Amino acid sequence: QLLLTISEKNELSNSLGMVQKELQEKESEIREISEYQEQLHQAEKDHQAALTEVNQKNEVEIQACQDKMNSLEHFIRSQNMEIERLKSNKEELNNFLKEANQTLGELQKIKVR
Repeated sequence: QLLLTISEKNELSNSLGMVQKELQEKESEIREISEYQEQLHQAEKDHQAALTEVNQKNEVEIQACQDKMNSLEHFIRSQNMEIERLKSNKEELNNFLKEANQTLGELQKIKVR
């Protein structure tokens, strides 16, 4: 009976040792998975921070481009107004020149007579 009990005790000790070894392996795997999860979480945070920074820079660039476009549109409008003013002045000068030429023609006719 004593030998049987000792044999069972040895078997149980061996089984316990194997279970403890498996448990240690599982704990090691769990620690490894946990470390990978932390690395993944940190990588996601870093990625999000970089994405936020890029978005902010893009917003600034977009606003600068919008401001420049608005400025150019204002410049174009003012140039168009200046062109219209110059056209009007040209037309007035052409009319004045036409009248002056007519008057000159009439004066030359009177002088010839």
